[in-house]
Amino acid sequence: MNNLKIFFFILLLLSNITYASAKPYVEKELLDKIGKKYKVYAKKRFFFLQQTLDSVKDASDLEKLKEVNTFFNEVRYKTDIKVYRKRDYWATPWEFLGKDMGDCEDYVISKYFALRYLGVDSKKLFFTYVKSSKFTAAHMVLTYFKTPRSEPLILDNYNRRIFPASKRKDLTPIYNFNGDSLYKASKKGTGKKVKKKKAHKKWDELKLNMKRKKI
Repeated sequence: MNNLKIFFFILLLLSNITYASAKPYVEKELLDKIGKKYKVYAKKRFFFLQQTLDSVKDASDLEKLKEVNTFFNEVRYKTDIKVYRKRDYWATPWEFLGKDMGDCEDYVISKYFALRYLGVDSKKLFFTYVKSSKFTAAHMVLTYFKTPRSEPLILDNYNRRIFPASKRKDLTPIYNFNGDSLYKASKKGTGKKVKKKKAHKKWDELKLNMKRKKI
């Protein structure tokens, strides 16, 4: 084997080792627990999620947004009352995809953490409370800001296509929330920061449930 062939063989070997050691979105121990609780079809959903995430790991932010948005929008919509017997519950991504159902904030949470796994900057992603002209119930979408002054892109479970905020005439933004700060939202830019910092109980509960790996 000449030196060039040896070089490419070593390069291929190293690339396989790197890929094999890459941390999956859901580690095997947790995946096994999910399979035990929600059965084999739930486990398959996480397998297909991993395939989707792997397919765009080196893509642009926009491609990552599109793939993640499309994947999670296939999950069935159900209210918290029907799924959890609670009026307002923020499910972990493992609960959401394990049960294969959830409401608007569950889509937002799962999309957020999948995009964070793909390396999208948390400063660009916001949980955005909106009013919808089509529905009376409160609604939440995930928004992506390329810069703090940019017009946001809207990732919504009702309207499956990603649009800039100006194209979503049916939505009126109220607040943008990113886990650290709360902003009074506008159609362009993250908005004006609310001076009095408010603790967000649901976010704190979610972080605790994520840490506990609640399924």
